[in-house]
Amino acid sequence: MGKTIKIAIAGVGNCASSLIQGIYYYRKITNNDELVPGLIHNVLGPYKISDIEIVSAFDIDKRKVGKDISEAIFALPNCTKVFCKNIPKMKTKVKMGPVLDGVPSHLKKYPEDKRFVVSKEKPVDVAEELKKSGAEILINYMPVGSQRATEFYAKAALKAGCAFINCMPVFICSEKKWIKRFERANLPCAGDDIKSQVGATIVHRTLTHLFSQRGVKIEKSYQLNVGGNTDFLVMLSQNRLKSKRISKTESVESQLPRRLSYDNLHIGPSDYVPFLKDNKLCFIRIEGRKFGNVPVELELRLSVEDSPNSAGCVIDLIRLVKIALDRKIGGVLTSASAYFMKHPLQQFTDEKAREMVEEFIEGKRER
Repeated sequence: MGKTIKIAIAGVGNCASSLIQGIYYYRKITNNDELVPGLIHNVLGPYKISDIEIVSAFDIDKRKVGKDISEAIFALPNCTKVFCKNIPKMKTKVKMGPVLDGVPSHLKKYPEDKRFVVSKEKPVDVAEELKKSGAEILINYMPVGSQRATEFYAKAALKAGCAFINCMPVFICSEKKWIKRFERANLPCAGDDIKSQVGATIVHRTLTHLFSQRGVKIEKSYQLNVGGNTDFLVMLSQNRLKSKRISKTESVESQLPRRLSYDNLHIGPSDYVPFLKDNKLCFIRIEGRKFGNVPVELELRLSVEDSPNSAGCVIDLIRLVKIALDRKIGGVLTSASAYFMKHPLQQFTDEKAREMVEEFIEGKRER
């Protein structure tokens, strides 16, 4: 069993920046003896965070393509907090990927420091690059609404013999036709649409579950989010939001005894506020009826740095998928997807999903 986990990244944006910063920020953590802020597992199975190595990366922005990934993660339009600036050269240059539907047309209206600027470089053969690099796992960080681009990278992973982690809301690892392809290739996959450590969806899910478990009938609820990163800029295009809304809504609805009507449950992004940068503000409201049919209302405001929030989960997912590779498990990882993703193939409560993950780590559960 090899101790290095070789990963490739498609989309060198804020999320990739936080993930790579985190790999170096936590590189000296070698045991589970202490509670380390920000980590769910210091060591997961046999794997430390320092075992993760970035061997390949793809993007389309001229300020990133051709650069060592240690530089590219700090290039515009990335705007997440820098919590570990001393990233050594990795000798892994960012290669030009295909644009496909990854750059919506409305971005042209905005300044270059806020949006993607497409490189004139010719796209590489992604599957071939993955093979040459020795990548074992491909992480997909395409922009919201990038259906064709996400499917392209899923196919490239299959062709190259890589496991696949789908961090965005295009449905791959929750679609049976795609799952069968990964099963046939005997490659693990996890998805879809990453949950943050403590973000809008996990908080809304938890509160919804709490209300239901305590006998409160939820009648109405909303979740509105605003932010200033490229993700929120891309989401100004309503036609790119269909799968995102489905992912977030179904994640919360899965914790209810029965679905609410379209009029009574609204979940989705609200607006793009440039000065917020990678900070995301979430506003949640829940209206319900408790004992005696007496009303109860909850209002919540949550402020989080968006990309480190997701990286705290991806850093565990990488190691879970590597364990699946070691065990020669193909297809979707039910436990990892249920705990870390908004739109898994099968929903569970978060408490149950965490139990399943621990059972998988210990070898008591196949997937």
